[in-house]
Amino acid sequence: MAFLADALSRVKPSATIAVAQKARELKANGVDVIGLGAGEPDFDTPDNIKSAAIDAMNRGQTKYTPVSGIPELRKAISEKFARENGLTYAPEQIIVGTGGKQILFNALMATLNPGDEVVIPTPYWVSYPEMVAICGGTAVYAETTLDNAFKLQPDALEAAITPKTKWMIFNSPSNPSGAAYSHAELKALTEVLMRHPHVWVLTDDMYEHLVYGDFQFSTPAQVEPALYDRTLTMNGVSKAYAMTGWRIGYAGGPIELIKAMDMIQGQQTSGATSISQWAAVEALNGPQDFVAGNKAIFQGRRDLVVSMLNQANGITCPTPEGAFYVYPSCAGLIGKTAPSGKRIETDEDFVTELLEAEGVAVVHGSAFGLGPNFRISYATSEALLEEACRRIQRFCAACR
Repeated sequence: MAFLADALSRVKPSATIAVAQKARELKANGVDVIGLGAGEPDFDTPDNIKSAAIDAMNRGQTKYTPVSGIPELRKAISEKFARENGLTYAPEQIIVGTGGKQILFNALMATLNPGDEVVIPTPYWVSYPEMVAICGGTAVYAETTLDNAFKLQPDALEAAITPKTKWMIFNSPSNPSGAAYSHAELKALTEVLMRHPHVWVLTDDMYEHLVYGDFQFSTPAQVEPALYDRTLTMNGVSKAYAMTGWRIGYAGGPIELIKAMDMIQGQQTSGATSISQWAAVEALNGPQDFVAGNKAIFQGRRDLVVSMLNQANGITCPTPEGAFYVYPSCAGLIGKTAPSGKRIETDEDFVTELLEAEGVAVVHGSAFGLGPNFRISYATSEALLEEACRRIQRFCAACR
Protein backbone atom coordinates (compact mmCIF):
# COMPACT_ATOMS: atom_id res chain seq x y z
CA MET A 1 0.00 0.00 0.00
CA ALA A 2 1.70 3.20 -1.22
CA PHE A 3 0.24 5.22 1.67
CA LEU A 4 2.31 3.33 4.30
CA ALA A 5 5.85 4.21 5.39
CA ASP A 6 8.80 2.47 3.70
CA ALA A 7 10.09 1.50 7.17
CA LEU A 8 7.27 -1.05 7.48
CA SER A 9 8.75 -3.09 4.65
CA ARG A 10 11.80 -3.72 6.86
CA VAL A 11 9.80 -5.03 9.83
CA LYS A 12 8.26 -8.44 10.52
CA PRO A 13 5.40 -9.06 12.98
CA SER A 14 6.34 -10.64 16.33
CA ALA A 15 6.48 -14.43 15.99
CA THR A 16 5.91 -14.96 19.72
CA ILE A 17 2.74 -12.82 19.68
CA ALA A 18 1.58 -14.64 16.52
CA VAL A 19 1.98 -18.07 18.17
CA ALA A 20 0.07 -16.95 21.27
CA GLN A 21 -2.71 -15.56 19.07
CA LYS A 22 -2.94 -18.79 17.01
CA ALA A 23 -3.18 -20.83 20.23
CA ARG A 24 -5.96 -18.54 21.53
CA GLU A 25 -7.91 -18.87 18.26
CA LEU A 26 -7.66 -22.67 18.25
CA LYS A 27 -8.78 -22.80 21.91
CA ALA A 28 -11.74 -20.55 21.10
CA ASN A 29 -12.72 -23.06 18.40
CA GLY A 30 -12.72 -25.91 20.92
CA VAL A 31 -9.29 -27.37 20.10
CA ASP A 32 -7.35 -28.76 23.09
CA VAL A 33 -4.23 -26.60 22.86
CA ILE A 34 -1.38 -26.24 25.35
CA GLY A 35 0.25 -22.87 24.66
CA LEU A 36 3.95 -22.76 25.52
CA GLY A 37 4.69 -19.58 23.56
CA ALA A 38 3.98 -16.84 26.10
CA GLY A 39 6.90 -15.09 27.78
CA GLU A 40 5.23 -14.22 31.05
CA PRO A 41 5.07 -15.78 34.51
CA ASP A 42 1.83 -17.59 35.33
CA PHE A 43 2.03 -16.33 38.94
CA ASP A 44 -0.20 -13.49 40.11
CA THR A 45 1.26 -10.12 41.08
CA PRO A 46 1.95 -10.24 44.86
CA ASP A 47 -0.78 -8.74 47.06
CA ASN A 48 1.43 -6.05 48.63
CA ILE A 49 2.17 -4.67 45.14
CA LYS A 50 -1.51 -4.68 44.17
CA SER A 51 -2.37 -2.98 47.47
CA ALA A 52 0.21 -0.26 46.76
CA ALA A 53 -1.54 0.47 43.46
CA ILE A 54 -4.94 0.67 45.16
CA ASP A 55 -3.50 2.95 47.86
CA ALA A 56 -2.04 5.21 45.17
CA MET A 57 -5.45 5.51 43.49
CA ASN A 58 -7.11 6.26 46.82
CA ARG A 59 -4.54 9.03 47.41
CA GLY A 60 -5.43 10.54 44.05
CA GLN A 61 -2.12 9.58 42.38
CA THR A 62 -3.88 9.28 39.02
CA LYS A 63 -2.48 12.31 37.17
CA TYR A 64 0.24 12.80 34.57
CA THR A 65 3.74 12.04 35.84
CA PRO A 66 7.16 13.42 34.88
CA VAL A 67 8.24 11.88 31.56
CA SER A 68 11.18 10.00 33.11
CA GLY A 69 9.18 8.69 36.05
CA ILE A 70 7.99 9.76 39.48
CA PRO A 71 10.85 10.78 41.84
CA GLU A 72 9.97 7.99 44.28
CA LEU A 73 10.40 5.32 41.62
CA ARG A 74 13.62 6.76 40.20
CA LYS A 75 15.02 6.81 43.75
CA ALA A 76 13.93 3.18 44.30
CA ILE A 77 15.60 2.16 41.02
CA SER A 78 18.77 4.05 41.95
CA GLU A 79 18.86 2.16 45.27
CA LYS A 80 18.16 -1.16 43.52
CA PHE A 81 21.11 -0.67 41.15
CA ALA A 82 23.41 0.13 44.10
CA ARG A 83 22.12 -2.71 46.29
CA GLU A 84 21.96 -5.52 43.74
CA ASN A 85 24.41 -4.56 40.99
CA GLY A 86 27.03 -2.34 42.62
CA LEU A 87 26.18 0.42 40.12
CA THR A 88 25.85 4.08 41.04
CA TYR A 89 23.15 5.82 39.02
CA ALA A 90 21.79 9.09 40.37
CA PRO A 91 18.00 9.49 39.97
CA GLU A 92 18.56 11.94 37.08
CA GLN A 93 20.45 9.15 35.28
CA ILE A 94 17.36 6.94 35.32
CA ILE A 95 14.36 6.75 33.01
CA VAL A 96 11.13 4.80 33.44
CA GLY A 97 9.18 3.64 30.38
CA THR A 98 6.10 1.68 29.40
CA GLY A 99 7.87 -1.68 29.61
CA GLY A 100 11.43 -2.59 28.72
CA LYS A 101 10.46 -2.49 25.04
CA GLN A 102 9.96 1.28 25.13
CA ILE A 103 13.29 1.80 26.88
CA LEU A 104 15.15 -0.18 24.21
CA PHE A 105 13.27 1.48 21.37
CA ASN A 106 13.87 5.00 22.68
CA ALA A 107 17.59 4.33 23.19
CA LEU A 108 17.93 3.17 19.58
CA MET A 109 15.75 5.99 18.25
CA ALA A 110 17.87 8.53 20.13
CA THR A 111 21.20 7.26 18.78
CA LEU A 112 20.94 5.46 15.43
CA ASN A 113 21.65 7.09 12.07
CA PRO A 114 21.34 5.39 8.67
CA GLY A 115 24.30 3.03 8.22
CA ASP A 116 24.89 2.54 11.95
CA GLU A 117 25.26 -1.12 12.91
CA VAL A 118 24.00 -2.93 16.00
CA VAL A 119 25.59 -6.26 16.99
CA ILE A 120 22.98 -8.78 18.12
CA PRO A 121 23.95 -12.30 19.30
CA THR A 122 21.81 -15.13 17.91
CA PRO A 123 19.43 -16.48 19.04
CA TYR A 124 17.86 -13.13 19.90
CA TRP A 125 14.60 -11.81 21.27
CA VAL A 126 12.44 -11.26 18.20
CA SER A 127 12.02 -7.50 18.73
CA TYR A 128 15.70 -6.47 18.71
CA PRO A 129 16.36 -6.54 14.95
CA GLU A 130 12.93 -5.09 14.17
CA MET A 131 13.54 -2.13 16.48
CA VAL A 132 16.94 -1.55 14.88
CA ALA A 133 15.33 -1.61 11.43
CA ILE A 134 12.55 0.83 12.37
CA CYS A 135 15.15 3.21 13.79
CA GLY A 136 17.16 3.14 10.56
CA GLY A 137 20.05 0.99 11.73
CA THR A 138 21.44 -2.31 10.44
CA ALA A 139 21.47 -5.47 12.56
CA VAL A 140 24.70 -7.50 12.43
CA TYR A 141 24.41 -11.01 13.87
CA ALA A 142 27.04 -12.69 16.03
CA GLU A 143 26.23 -16.39 16.01
CA THR A 144 26.33 -18.76 18.97
CA THR A 145 26.11 -22.56 18.93
CA LEU A 146 24.46 -25.28 20.97
CA ASP A 147 27.96 -26.62 21.73
CA ASN A 148 28.70 -23.36 23.57
CA ALA A 149 25.28 -23.40 25.29
CA PHE A 150 24.18 -20.51 23.03
CA LYS A 151 26.68 -18.14 24.67
CA LEU A 152 28.48 -15.52 22.60
CA GLN A 153 32.20 -16.22 22.30
CA PRO A 154 34.75 -13.36 22.30
CA ASP A 155 36.03 -14.15 18.79
CA ALA A 156 32.48 -14.04 17.36
CA LEU A 157 31.90 -10.65 18.99
CA GLU A 158 35.24 -9.36 17.68
CA ALA A 159 34.37 -10.50 14.14
CA ALA A 160 30.98 -8.75 14.22
CA ILE A 161 32.34 -5.32 15.21
CA THR A 162 33.15 -2.85 12.42
CA PRO A 163 33.88 0.90 12.35
CA LYS A 164 30.11 1.36 11.82
CA THR A 165 29.11 -0.48 15.00
CA LYS A 166 27.24 1.78 17.43
CA TRP A 167 25.70 -0.67 19.89
CA MET A 168 25.98 -4.24 21.06
CA ILE A 169 22.72 -5.58 22.55
CA PHE A 170 23.40 -7.98 25.40
CA ASN A 171 20.68 -10.11 27.01
CA SER A 172 21.51 -12.35 29.99
CA PRO A 173 19.72 -14.52 30.99
CA SER A 174 18.62 -14.85 27.40
CA ASN A 175 15.24 -14.92 25.80
CA PRO A 176 14.94 -17.38 23.98
CA SER A 177 17.75 -19.71 25.13
CA GLY A 178 17.89 -19.15 28.89
CA ALA A 179 21.68 -18.87 28.58
CA ALA A 180 23.25 -16.76 31.33
CA TYR A 181 26.83 -15.49 31.46
CA SER A 182 29.09 -15.98 34.47
CA HIS A 183 31.34 -13.17 35.66
CA ALA A 184 34.30 -14.77 33.86
CA GLU A 185 32.38 -15.25 30.60
CA LEU A 186 31.21 -11.66 30.74
CA LYS A 187 34.73 -10.42 31.49
CA ALA A 188 36.01 -12.10 28.30
CA LEU A 189 33.37 -10.19 26.29
CA THR A 190 34.00 -6.86 28.01
CA GLU A 191 37.72 -7.20 27.17
CA VAL A 192 36.71 -7.24 23.49
CA LEU A 193 34.50 -4.18 24.00
CA MET A 194 37.34 -2.33 25.73
CA ARG A 195 39.33 -2.61 22.49
CA HIS A 196 36.52 -0.84 20.60
CA PRO A 197 35.74 2.42 22.43
CA HIS A 198 33.18 3.51 19.81
CA VAL A 199 30.84 0.60 20.68
CA TRP A 200 28.13 1.19 23.29
CA VAL A 201 26.48 -1.59 25.30
CA LEU A 202 22.70 -1.93 25.61
CA THR A 203 21.94 -4.53 28.27
CA ASP A 204 18.63 -6.32 28.73
CA ASP A 205 18.70 -7.63 32.31
CA MET A 206 14.95 -8.37 32.49
CA TYR A 207 15.49 -11.96 33.73
CA GLU A 208 18.15 -11.00 36.30
CA HIS A 209 16.42 -12.66 39.28
CA LEU A 210 15.52 -15.86 37.42
CA VAL A 211 18.83 -17.75 37.64
CA TYR A 212 19.16 -21.25 39.05
CA GLY A 213 21.40 -23.31 41.29
CA ASP A 214 24.52 -21.46 42.44
CA PHE A 215 24.60 -19.11 39.43
CA GLN A 216 25.47 -15.50 40.28
CA PHE A 217 24.10 -12.76 38.01
CA SER A 218 26.41 -10.02 36.70
CA THR A 219 25.84 -7.11 34.31
CA PRO A 220 28.47 -5.60 31.95
CA ALA A 221 29.08 -2.23 33.66
CA GLN A 222 29.47 -4.08 36.97
CA VAL A 223 32.06 -6.50 35.54
CA GLU A 224 34.01 -3.77 33.69
CA PRO A 225 33.54 -0.35 35.36
CA ALA A 226 35.38 1.33 32.47
CA LEU A 227 32.30 0.56 30.30
CA TYR A 228 30.01 2.54 32.63
CA ASP A 229 30.06 5.72 30.52
CA ARG A 230 28.93 3.86 27.38
CA THR A 231 26.44 1.40 28.84
CA LEU A 232 22.67 1.63 29.17
CA THR A 233 21.60 -0.88 31.84
CA MET A 234 17.97 -1.82 31.22
CA ASN A 235 15.69 -3.81 33.50
CA GLY A 236 12.08 -3.92 34.64
CA VAL A 237 9.56 -5.44 37.01
CA SER A 238 7.74 -7.69 34.51
CA LYS A 239 9.35 -11.08 35.09
CA ALA A 240 10.67 -11.25 38.66
CA TYR A 241 7.58 -9.56 40.12
CA ALA A 242 4.96 -11.10 37.78
CA MET A 243 3.96 -7.64 36.58
CA THR A 244 3.91 -8.06 32.79
CA GLY A 245 0.63 -6.20 32.33
CA TRP A 246 1.67 -3.27 34.52
CA ARG A 247 4.15 -2.22 31.77
CA ILE A 248 7.10 -0.79 33.69
CA GLY A 249 10.65 -0.92 32.39
CA TYR A 250 13.58 1.25 33.40
CA ALA A 251 17.21 1.98 32.68
CA GLY A 252 20.25 3.73 34.09
CA GLY A 253 22.84 5.36 31.88
CA PRO A 254 24.87 8.45 30.96
CA ILE A 255 22.85 11.58 31.60
CA GLU A 256 23.04 12.92 28.02
CA LEU A 257 21.57 9.67 26.69
CA ILE A 258 18.83 9.67 29.35
CA LYS A 259 17.95 13.28 28.43
CA ALA A 260 17.69 12.34 24.76
CA MET A 261 15.44 9.37 25.57
CA ASP A 262 13.33 11.63 27.81
CA MET A 263 12.86 14.05 24.90
CA ILE A 264 11.68 11.26 22.57
CA GLN A 265 9.38 9.78 25.19
CA GLY A 266 7.97 13.25 25.90
CA GLN A 267 6.75 13.45 22.31
CA GLN A 268 5.67 9.82 22.19
CA THR A 269 3.83 8.62 25.32
CA SER A 270 4.99 10.95 28.12
CA GLY A 271 5.26 9.25 31.51
CA ALA A 272 4.31 5.64 32.23
CA THR A 273 1.04 4.97 34.05
CA SER A 274 1.10 6.64 37.47
CA ILE A 275 -0.60 3.72 39.24
CA SER A 276 1.86 1.18 37.79
CA GLN A 277 4.79 3.35 38.88
CA TRP A 278 3.59 3.37 42.50
CA ALA A 279 3.16 -0.43 42.32
CA ALA A 280 6.75 -0.68 41.03
CA VAL A 281 8.01 1.38 43.99
CA GLU A 282 6.55 -1.25 46.30
CA ALA A 283 7.92 -4.08 44.15
CA LEU A 284 11.48 -2.77 44.44
CA ASN A 285 11.31 -1.55 48.05
CA GLY A 286 8.99 -4.15 49.57
CA PRO A 287 9.49 -7.78 50.66
CA GLN A 288 11.48 -9.88 48.20
CA ASP A 289 11.04 -13.35 49.72
CA PHE A 290 8.45 -14.52 47.15
CA VAL A 291 11.06 -14.10 44.36
CA ALA A 292 13.06 -17.05 45.72
CA GLY A 293 9.88 -19.13 46.08
CA ASN A 294 8.85 -18.49 42.47
CA LYS A 295 12.39 -19.19 41.31
CA ALA A 296 12.38 -22.60 43.00
CA ILE A 297 9.14 -23.49 41.21
CA PHE A 298 10.60 -22.40 37.87
CA GLN A 299 13.73 -24.48 38.47
CA GLY A 300 11.64 -27.59 39.11
CA ARG A 301 9.72 -26.98 35.89
CA ARG A 302 12.95 -26.45 33.96
CA ASP A 303 14.37 -29.75 35.17
CA LEU A 304 11.16 -31.60 34.28
CA VAL A 305 11.00 -30.15 30.75
CA VAL A 306 14.70 -30.69 29.99
CA SER A 307 14.51 -34.30 31.17
CA MET A 308 11.37 -35.14 29.19
CA LEU A 309 12.48 -33.38 25.99
CA ASN A 310 15.79 -35.24 26.00
CA GLN A 311 13.77 -38.46 26.01
CA ALA A 312 12.03 -37.47 22.76
CA ASN A 313 13.38 -38.94 19.50
CA GLY A 314 15.47 -36.42 17.54
CA ILE A 315 15.49 -33.67 20.19
CA THR A 316 18.49 -32.34 22.12
CA CYS A 317 17.77 -29.91 24.95
CA PRO A 318 20.57 -28.20 26.93
CA THR A 319 19.93 -27.13 30.52
CA PRO A 320 19.79 -23.31 30.70
CA GLU A 321 20.97 -21.31 33.73
CA GLY A 322 18.18 -18.74 33.71
CA ALA A 323 14.92 -17.19 32.45
CA PHE A 324 11.96 -19.57 31.92
CA TYR A 325 12.70 -20.89 28.46
CA VAL A 326 14.39 -23.89 26.92
CA TYR A 327 15.71 -23.83 23.36
CA PRO A 328 15.95 -27.43 22.16
CA SER A 329 17.33 -28.51 18.79
CA CYS A 330 15.00 -30.46 16.52
CA ALA A 331 17.81 -31.21 14.01
CA GLY A 332 17.18 -34.94 14.44
CA LEU A 333 13.69 -34.54 12.93
CA ILE A 334 14.63 -32.48 9.87
CA GLY A 335 14.05 -34.61 6.76
CA LYS A 336 11.57 -36.91 8.53
CA THR A 337 7.90 -37.24 7.65
CA ALA A 338 5.27 -36.04 10.11
CA PRO A 339 2.13 -38.08 10.91
CA SER A 340 0.23 -35.89 8.40
CA GLY A 341 2.50 -37.15 5.61
CA LYS A 342 4.27 -33.78 5.27
CA ARG A 343 8.07 -33.79 5.17
CA ILE A 344 9.66 -31.67 7.91
CA GLU A 345 12.16 -29.38 6.15
CA THR A 346 12.55 -26.60 8.75
CA ASP A 347 11.93 -25.84 12.41
CA GLU A 348 8.86 -23.86 11.30
CA ASP A 349 7.51 -27.04 9.66
CA PHE A 350 8.22 -28.90 12.92
CA VAL A 351 6.26 -26.48 15.14
CA THR A 352 3.38 -26.26 12.62
CA GLU A 353 3.03 -30.05 12.44
CA LEU A 354 3.34 -30.37 16.22
CA LEU A 355 0.50 -27.88 16.70
CA GLU A 356 -1.71 -29.61 14.12
CA ALA A 357 -1.03 -33.14 15.37
CA GLU A 358 -0.82 -32.71 19.14
CA GLY A 359 -2.12 -29.21 19.98
CA VAL A 360 1.17 -28.00 21.48
CA ALA A 361 2.04 -24.40 20.55
CA VAL A 362 5.76 -23.50 20.63
CA VAL A 363 7.79 -20.91 18.70
CA HIS A 364 10.14 -21.90 15.85
CA GLY A 365 13.80 -21.07 16.35
CA SER A 366 14.30 -19.36 13.00
CA ALA A 367 12.10 -16.52 14.37
CA PHE A 368 14.92 -15.93 16.89
CA GLY A 369 17.62 -16.11 14.22
CA LEU A 370 18.95 -19.59 14.96
CA GLY A 371 17.60 -22.99 13.96
CA PRO A 372 16.68 -25.74 13.67
CA ASN A 373 15.42 -25.14 17.19
CA PHE A 374 12.23 -24.18 18.98
CA ARG A 375 11.48 -22.23 22.14
CA ILE A 376 9.34 -23.50 24.98
CA SER A 377 8.23 -21.24 27.82
CA TYR A 378 7.86 -23.27 31.00
CA ALA A 379 5.94 -20.47 32.73
CA THR A 380 2.91 -22.72 33.21
CA SER A 381 1.87 -25.51 35.58
CA GLU A 382 3.87 -28.73 35.95
CA ALA A 383 0.79 -30.75 35.01
CA LEU A 384 0.43 -28.91 31.70
CA LEU A 385 4.17 -29.08 31.02
CA GLU A 386 4.23 -32.81 31.66
CA GLU A 387 1.27 -33.36 29.32
CA ALA A 388 2.83 -31.11 26.64
CA CYS A 389 6.14 -33.00 26.83
CA ARG A 390 4.30 -36.34 26.57
CA ARG A 391 2.60 -35.05 23.43
CA ILE A 392 5.94 -33.90 22.00
CA GLN A 393 7.45 -37.33 22.73
CA ARG A 394 4.48 -38.98 20.99
CA PHE A 395 4.76 -36.69 17.97
CA CYS A 396 8.50 -37.30 17.61
CA ALA A 397 8.02 -41.05 17.91
CA ALA A 398 5.41 -40.91 15.11
CA CYS A 399 7.75 -39.12 12.68
CA ARG A 400 9.28 -41.50 10.15
